[in-house]
Amino acid sequence: MNNFKNKLDNHSEHVKKVGSHCATEETTKQALILPLLDILGFTPYDPTKVKAEFKADFPGEKANERVDYALFCQDVPVMFIEAKSWNEELTNHCPQLSRYFNATPEVAVAAITNGREWRFFTDLEQKNIMDSSPFLKIKIEELQDNDYEQLYQFRYDQFKPEALRTLAEESIYFSLFTKTITSTLRESPVDFVKYVANKSNISRQLNQKFLDSITPIVKNAIERAVSNMVVLGLTGKKEVSDDLSNGNKEEITINDEKADIIDPENNKIITTYSERVLFDHIHSITNDDELTYKDTESYFNVLYQNKSNRWIVRYYDNRQRPSIQLPIELSDKIKDEVKRAGLEIGAGDQIIIDKPENVLRISGIILDAYEYTKNDENFKRK
Repeated sequence: MNNFKNKLDNHSEHVKKVGSHCATEETTKQALILPLLDILGFTPYDPTKVKAEFKADFPGEKANERVDYALFCQDVPVMFIEAKSWNEELTNHCPQLSRYFNATPEVAVAAITNGREWRFFTDLEQKNIMDSSPFLKIKIEELQDNDYEQLYQFRYDQFKPEALRTLAEESIYFSLFTKTITSTLRESPVDFVKYVANKSNISRQLNQKFLDSITPIVKNAIERAVSNMVVLGLTGKKEVSDDLSNGNKEEITINDEKADIIDPENNKIITTYSERVLFDHIHSITNDDELTYKDTESYFNVLYQNKSNRWIVRYYDNRQRPSIQLPIELSDKIKDEVKRAGLEIGAGDQIIIDKPENVLRISGIILDAYEYTKNDENFKRK
């Protein structure tokens, strides 16, 4: 991954340096687009991986229409790319790119680029119909931390259509959630004010008059909370507001929520942040408040009704490649579903979970394990 990141950084500097000299589409292709394809493992000089001016006989299409590049994996087209010159804006993606995508079910992703920005599309709204909006935008000259991981999934040796569709869904959800949270914090709608008042155990009748009176206070509290979170992120400490009675300020140290939790009775049992995040994801999948967890020296268990034999997921976070074990047999059908989600199956039918959030890709399988654990019949003595 570090080597891949270094190559992207070098390419970013290259684009900054020579981009303005790419006045034509062909120059942009040669100087900016093909080098990135090479970094992704789609060697431009290998016609089994990259085919330029790709044409196929699609019914009803014009005979002279060709997509600039078609990327292939195992002799199957998996991605189409439409190229524009460096100074051209990508306000509207090319209609013929959409037509080619719609007519080729094997293709999971389509992209349009001017070398300095890449916009990626898939078919979340309607199967085999390219979405009108991109699920991912990457500015090569301004690479962000998560851009490296996202582009890594487009590598030739990593290219998995279902995993990319999952990435697309996650990107869309992240964008929508961010907008919703931002507007909620900025506008403080009455439902949110009521929620804050309820969670704060305000012993008053929450009628409209009272909610109107506390809305400005909630807005100020939001500003202070966000400010404190920023300070906490930078220093590990925050300064709380003036005490209403004496005006004194106090500085308190906040525990790092990502810090390991060490069992006071056994310092070899260490509950990591990743384990706690995985538990939260399992809880969100099952929506069962009776779920608990129990950590051991070897693995982390997510339990149903706090029963040690009713474990839903056993998580091994202390390995080079973290994995989970389930109480159900991984049939061929389940294994296929795991692979379609872009995950691997390791020794002993353990599912490799490099990041705890990847468990969300196999929510259906987690629910199967949850239902198995809930069923008393599965735990009766034979």
